[in-house]
Amino acid sequence: MSLTPIKKPSDIREFIVEKAQIFPKNTVILSPEAGLFKGAFKNPQVQLISETRTIFTEHIVLSDHVPLAEIWVSGETLVELEIDEGAKIQVLPLSRTPPDSYWLLRKRMVQKRPFKQNEIAMIVNDIAHHRLSQLEKTAFVLSQVFDPFNMDEIEELSRAMAQTGEMIDFGQETCFGKHSTGGVPGNKVSLLIVPIIAAAGLLIPKTSSRAITSPSGTADTMEAFGCDVVFSAEELVEISQKTRGMIVWGGGFNLAPADDILIRDVEFPLGVNPSSMMLASIMSKKLATGIHFLVMDLPTGHGTKIADIGTAQALGRDFAELGRRLGIRVESGITFGAHPVGHSVGSGLEAREALRTLMKPREGPSSLIEKSCELSGILLEMAGKALRGQGREYAKQILNDGQALDKFYEILEAQGGDKNLKPDDIPVGEHFCEILSPSSGWIVEIDNVKIAEIARTAGCPKDKGAGIYFLKKKDAVKRGESLIRIHSSSESRLSAAEGKFAKLNPITIEGMLIGRV
Repeated sequence: MSLTPIKKPSDIREFIVEKAQIFPKNTVILSPEAGLFKGAFKNPQVQLISETRTIFTEHIVLSDHVPLAEIWVSGETLVELEIDEGAKIQVLPLSRTPPDSYWLLRKRMVQKRPFKQNEIAMIVNDIAHHRLSQLEKTAFVLSQVFDPFNMDEIEELSRAMAQTGEMIDFGQETCFGKHSTGGVPGNKVSLLIVPIIAAAGLLIPKTSSRAITSPSGTADTMEAFGCDVVFSAEELVEISQKTRGMIVWGGGFNLAPADDILIRDVEFPLGVNPSSMMLASIMSKKLATGIHFLVMDLPTGHGTKIADIGTAQALGRDFAELGRRLGIRVESGITFGAHPVGHSVGSGLEAREALRTLMKPREGPSSLIEKSCELSGILLEMAGKALRGQGREYAKQILNDGQALDKFYEILEAQGGDKNLKPDDIPVGEHFCEILSPSSGWIVEIDNVKIAEIARTAGCPKDKGAGIYFLKKKDAVKRGESLIRIHSSSESRLSAAEGKFAKLNPITIEGMLIGRV
């Protein structure tokens, strides 16, 4: 990439860093009196230099509100630079010309030809090192929307994204993993699957996400148990080899950083997630964490990311083929995703329900138990621990006889939690209200998207005590009977969530009026 100082290295200036609410996140704000950009120059960009990291940004705003000696940046930029507010950084103005990868991207878009070998790797490397502009990163993602990648391109994208970050090595150990394409509130099955698989003697170091638009990510729910979810790669290898399982936050490692950049800067703001990016995003991180056997959970139905079984089957075949190329054996379970899993949505409530189910599995929600055991069964069969078709029953045996509970407490303790923790010890929002059924009938539909929106209004995922508990689900109800309980740590948020429920009407009761025109 051609990045030429406007004058000379002596143009480097030192500024005090202050954090500000900024969008786009990679924008910097300076005083016009700072004098960095005197004279005419092409495509201005600045290089931000801390003691440990260097990043580039072309989003520069000059504002009279900024003191002369300061530079304002976002919290995300502070994290990338590995510094705290009030620290000093060096700033160098640059005149930017696009890197070679820009021309590769442009050629694919104009000539409609697939990328050649190593071309995607060049682009991904430039993304990881912040050499592509916001517009160029957007073009890379949107090119996959309008002209989908073939499997050769997806394979290279997966490998390139994995290799730009940390690669975790478990040595000769065979590693097992589980991943879901998401979209289902309350999908807490990893909290059962990991201890079931680990209790069977298999290694399952589960890296999980935090919630972005959902009420709770698996890492958020695990944190609600009062344990740590942020570990170094060395700690993950050392601890999981003893416990055989862990549930940690994947963002605590530097896994596939180019993928995180594209999700943050392009996919999330635009609301796009092309199939090739989804495949590469998931599989690059599994490749980076040393997974050999992977079960994919493909929730299907209204409100999920997968509309129908045909689409799920095609996606499952793509995961299997991409996994074969990357040296990961993948099998997918197509699961019912039109309703929330279990009775709880939200970190604290989900943690309580998962622990209660581990303690008394015969009394747990059937949707949570069946889904967890079916997916665990696939992994047990892949590992040769059970014959094909018998994995589910073996998983249920491990759950019912208490082995999974013992293993979960062992994992909890290894991650800094209380090995004597009981469900009622897990805090939930002290403010709550119950929503009453407006009529008698049978619950025929629960809208996932609307439920997630109500839970977020109550404070999820930031408020771990916020969430929704289903008092009735696929049940007969009478007029005036309680349907759900909404929890929050804030009275105002609880009131807002109650109003949101009335507006969205996420639960359909047979015999109720659907609409009126």
